[in-house]
Amino acid sequence: MSYDENQPSAPKRRPLRGNIAIALAALAPTALAGWLLWQAMSGPGDSEPPKVLPLPSEPVTAGKGGSTASGASSPAASATPAPTSASPSSGKSEGAGPLAGKVVVVDPGHNRGNFQHTSEINELVDIGTNHKECDTTGTSTNAGYTEAEFTFDVSQRLRTLLEKQGATVQFTHNNDRPFGPCVDERAQIGNKAKADAVVSVHADGSDVGHRGFHVILPALVKGGAADTAAIVGPSRDLGERIAGKFLAATGSAPSNYVGSGTGLDVRKDLGGLNLSTVPKVFIECGNMRDPKDAALLTSSGWRQKAAQGLADGITSYLKG
Repeated sequence: MSYDENQPSAPKRRPLRGNIAIALAALAPTALAGWLLWQAMSGPGDSEPPKVLPLPSEPVTAGKGGSTASGASSPAASATPAPTSASPSSGKSEGAGPLAGKVVVVDPGHNRGNFQHTSEINELVDIGTNHKECDTTGTSTNAGYTEAEFTFDVSQRLRTLLEKQGATVQFTHNNDRPFGPCVDERAQIGNKAKADAVVSVHADGSDVGHRGFHVILPALVKGGAADTAAIVGPSRDLGERIAGKFLAATGSAPSNYVGSGTGLDVRKDLGGLNLSTVPKVFIECGNMRDPKDAALLTSSGWRQKAAQGLADGITSYLKG
């Protein structure tokens, strides 16, 4: 990600407290005792059970790595599909399918042009409870594959999958603007679209050894233009379903450093969530600074699985 970079005053992430679908299961004698079992959230009609992966038993403190000024892609990450539109929304919907009539806003985290517009993205914007930078550069792998490239690639794949099911999909940006949009504008795009669901796609930049994905849910906040009371519940439902389906599709375990093994994290310092009036979550698909996670994130095949997991989670939520 990140919208929490260079934010020393932002509150520390706290382990998620609440009822979630986690169960203990008996493991084979050769398995390590004490590992958790994640059960995907499933809606009516969902028949395929999720894959189960062992989770580290000792969560560690979250940490966000610094961003890089390199914009070069690694060879492994070069299979990026061409943009399908020059506007924030493809404007395309199949008009039939299980998601016909549903509007999904996809928010590709950051912008490749942010590196050349640091003064603009450092301008503070009002997120209701306080002020934060317009945007950040995001992180990258050690080889220079940027978060902005990753998020746009996965977002395009996700759009294709959702449109095949009849959904109308709108992007917050299509890599056709010099920088941004700012976090407040990203929220406003989803609000104006009256989206049934909004997903902001990211990848983290934490320490080596920190692995796995986590979904960020909006906390209950009220202040200025921020009032998440109406979206906390549905956003949690959306996030839990995405977490379960993402695990099943990618085979990646929930984060071992955020969310105490649940794959879920609640935050009140993100403008994109605070200012949203429609159900919205963020997903950190993995840690770009860890070599093992970076190998996944730079794989075209894995990115397709990531998009499929997101699409499955969104579909499960929208179908109820």
